[in-house]
Amino acid sequence: MEHKQLFFCLLAGALSVYSGFNLTHSSLNFGTLALYLLTLAVLARAVFYAQLDRFFATLPGHITLGVLGLGAAFAAFVLGFILWNAYGCAPTGQEKAVVVLGAGLRGDRPSRLLRERLDKACAYYCENPDLTIVVTGGQGRNELRPEGAAMRDYLVARGVPEQQIISEEKSTSTEENFAFSRQLMEQAGLRTEDPILLVTNDFHCYRAKQYAAMAGFAKVTALAAPTPFTAIIPCYLREVAALVYYWLFRSSRTGFLHPLVGILSAGKSLFYYR
Repeated sequence: MEHKQLFFCLLAGALSVYSGFNLTHSSLNFGTLALYLLTLAVLARAVFYAQLDRFFATLPGHITLGVLGLGAAFAAFVLGFILWNAYGCAPTGQEKAVVVLGAGLRGDRPSRLLRERLDKACAYYCENPDLTIVVTGGQGRNELRPEGAAMRDYLVARGVPEQQIISEEKSTSTEENFAFSRQLMEQAGLRTEDPILLVTNDFHCYRAKQYAAMAGFAKVTALAAPTPFTAIIPCYLREVAALVYYWLFRSSRTGFLHPLVGILSAGKSLFYYR
């Protein structure tokens, strides 16, 4: 067995184990589907190594490799862009409120992804105890209660006074997170001109900041919570697709592609983490 074939065999094995874990611990979405397809592709490369080597030596094979190379380069650019936006700007300490975006429950308790966000917000609150914390998220399928309510209780159990928490419990997307939270924040005396800090996982920071701006918030900084290792690949694969979706359809309200937004929104659960 050649060294390159051995490499693909080992990589296929590692991805198979990783995919198997995600199959039993994650819901089906674009990220997990992309992970399964990637695993199958690497497995096929390992099993049909000699046949594919002969194909890649032909003109159609060269074209295929070129297309795959361009796709990989674009994905690498998008991933770098995501990470730069997540960790390129630090909180100022001047924020009036922290907005924590929902990310799913397991029954009635925050998911691992959501706990990372809440723990990050809680740590920042301990350093800045005058902040108002806004937790936002409605009740999704297979969830026993609204995410906002579960997030509030999680923070209260860790010492955050309940009177300093605003709980938004009707939103079903990042856009609605900010639109609905804005209404409650204005009722509490906060203004859209006040600086806010949003807390979400690192892969999600860029889009979250864009949607906050679309909702009218003028000064937004993001605080990135880490993504659990078992979720890194599907989360980032899905975010690449979600960013392309956003750039093509959501960033322009008047562009020629905008009429397709309503059609694609029917499948938004495949692309978006709340």
